[in-house]
Order: sequence, then structure tokens, then C-alpha cells
Amino acid sequence: MEKLKYERPIINKLQAGMPDKFGMNIGVKVISNIDGIPVSEIIDTYGSPTFVLSEQTIRDTFQEANEAFTTRYPKVQFAWSYKTNYLNAVCKIYHDEGSWAEVVSGFEYDKAIGNGVKGSNIIFNGPDKSDKDLEKAIENDSFIHIDHFDELYSLIKITSKSNKKAKVAIRVNMDTGIYPQWDRFGFNYENGDAWKVLNKIMLADHLELVGLHTHIGTYILTPNAYGVAASKLSELAVRVYRKFNHIVSYIDMGGGFASDNTLKGAYLPGKDTCPSFDDYAESITNALINSEIPPENLPTLILETGRALIDDAGYLVGTVLANKRLVSSRRATIIDIGINLLFTSFWYEHEIYPVKQVSEQTEDTTIYGPLCMNIDVVRSAVKFPLLQKGDHVIIPRVGAYNMTQWMQFITLRPNIVLIDTDKKMHIIREKETNETFNTQERLPKHLS
Repeated sequence: MEKLKYERPIINKLQAGMPDKFGMNIGVKVISNIDGIPVSEIIDTYGSPTFVLSEQTIRDTFQEANEAFTTRYPKVQFAWSYKTNYLNAVCKIYHDEGSWAEVVSGFEYDKAIGNGVKGSNIIFNGPDKSDKDLEKAIENDSFIHIDHFDELYSLIKITSKSNKKAKVAIRVNMDTGIYPQWDRFGFNYENGDAWKVLNKIMLADHLELVGLHTHIGTYILTPNAYGVAASKLSELAVRVYRKFNHIVSYIDMGGGFASDNTLKGAYLPGKDTCPSFDDYAESITNALINSEIPPENLPTLILETGRALIDDAGYLVGTVLANKRLVSSRRATIIDIGINLLFTSFWYEHEIYPVKQVSEQTEDTTIYGPLCMNIDVVRSAVKFPLLQKGDHVIIPRVGAYNMTQWMQFITLRPNIVLIDTDKKMHIIREKETNETFNTQERLPKHLS
């Protein structure tokens, strides 16, 4: 007969008053599997920690978003945001679903080409495009979104020598009623810079204006802000048509849709406050349809949403290393998942769950990662049951940005596994080893 694990007695302070909208339940739910595959099996096979992506969730979420927009607007095109997660397997799933590629660097541009994306299906954003990048994009008939006047002048110079027209759009920043206003990128609408650069483009011999683009921010909780932005871009399109008799082919609304993660400092959880794809679609499409753009000239609506499409598909599974008591008597649980892997823990209160039922009792706990640095805090305070060394944990909703912004610091980066639609597991990025880094290092002769 197995000896029961000892649980230290806990005294929890009872708060007077009515229960809140979430009820009185203090237990923690258990997530024992991902797409039917036990977490313990994943860890036994691929090690701890391991990132896991669900192909079924990726496809289901994309189709939900696509339906929200295509049922409301006649011409819609998604472009997968490479910076959100540029693993080739992930990108190819979105391209298979019909997405173009949206890139913000020469590195990402080459990745998209390598993934089989036609140049004419690549949108090139960002403030750092070298002349070599611009030449490549022009040659491949890609859409170049101009970020600043210096980039405009570079394009005019390059195209004057090649005599090949560049397909260009401009990024527009504007006041949409939200704070902070993102004015670092693109040309401002209110001060006239956006209209000024449009006039310069229309008078340039080898530039073809094809679109207007904005990206108003990130994790936007107010769909109406997108409606304001779409209205202002529509107004610019109308002005271009009236002055130059030129039709703008597309309006690109960028990304920034929120996922169901909870921001630090938020009173309510993200799953209760984040708008749906339908909410965003209603605001954007109404603004375009109700604008003064003639129905026969309605532009294609391009969307570059990343976070809201991939976050729910990602999981990070790991193992408890130890428990200890802090000076304050608060329990601290140490796991093998650090902030070097979970970069989004800097702005999210990530949910974390056990993978099996261990106790009905929970205690205020700080969850630390394994790094030898004091800021390695996954959750500063969370009601959590007592897990023992070797027990497994799972952190859901980590598909966006963690696999592109992670850092190799103190520990090596782990395997990334994709569970396909047939419930089969595939390594899509192998874990690092010391050899990963030794092959790139060079030792001077006097030290060898």
C-alpha cells in the first residue's frame, strides 16, 4: 500500500461578503492531456520542458476568424504574421489555409520565400529594410509598406535605375481614441504626413500605390478603435481617387487582436473581457462598407492578426523541481520553465495547472523558474495546490511570441512538438545542445 503524501496544514483567511461572479470554488482544474495525448507521455518522450502546438487548434481558430470576416465583407485576405511564430511548420499550416506572409525583416522575407510563398503574396513591413531587401522585394513583385520618408527616397532611387515599378503602400499612424497612440511607425494621419507621402508616391514615375496600411497597437480590447482606423484609411483612399483618379487596391488593418490571456494588473480574466473575431469584424467591415468608397471600388481587406490566431494552440509542459518557504511564509514552487522560455510572462498572468489531481487544498504560491536570477518569476501570486518534486505542470495559451522571443540563457531551449490532426506527434524544432553553440564559436589560436 502506497504511503500518502504529507500535506502541511494550511490556515486560509476567510473574507466576509458576497461571493464574486466566479463563485466560491477555490480548487484548481487539471489539464491532463493535449488533443487526447497525456502530458506525461509527451514529457516521457520529448523531455521536460517541452513546447507543444496543436495543429487542430491552429486550423480551427483560423477558420473561425476567416468566417467572421468573409461573411461580412466580399474581399478578405489574411497574411500570417511571421514575427508571431515563424517556425516553418506553423507558417506552412497558415499558408495551407490560404494566408499570405507578412514579414518585417530580410530574415523573415527569406523564410517566407523558403516556405514556398510567392513574392506577390508577401507583405513587407517594418522600418529596417536594406536596399538589398528592397531590391529583392521589387524583383519578386512583393508589396512594400513604406515606413518613413528615407525609405521612400531609397525606393525612388532604386527604381529609377532598374526601371521596374515597385508595388507600395504606406503605413499610417493615427489617433483612434486609445492610449498609448502608436506613432513610432509610419506616417501620421492628423498632421498631414500621410497625405504628403501619398502625393509624392503618385508623382513618382516608378512607384505604384496599391494599398494603405495601419497597425494601431497590440492587444486592443476596443473593437471600435479599428472602426475609426478603417474610416480614416477609407477617407485617404477616397481623396486619392478624387485627386488622381487612382483606385487603392487594398486596405490592410494590421493585427493587434487580443487573445484570451490576462494582462498583468487586469481585474477580470482575459477570457471574460477579450472581444471575439466577430466583434472586430463587425467594427472594421461596417466602417469600410459605410465609407464613401464606391461599391465597385471596395478594396480588399487584408488582416495580419497573429496573437489571436496562434496563442490558444500553444502549451508549455514542465516539471516541479522543489518547494520552499519564503521569509514571508509564502510557499514557493520552483519549476523547470523559466522566463527565458516564457517571455510573455513579463506582461501576462499566465494560467498554470497541474496535470493530475493531487489535492483539493490550495495556497497562495509564487511560481519560480529555474534560472539563477531573482526576476525569474512565472507567477508572483497564484492559488495553487502543493505539488511534489517530479510532478508535472502545464501552461496553456503560449503560442504567440514565446518561440520567437525566447532566449538561450543559463538553460538550453527545448524541443517543440506539433500534434497533427491525426493525433500524431512530430518534433518541429529540436532541442539545443552544447554542440549547437560550439559549432558557431571560434577559439583564437593562442587560447586553443
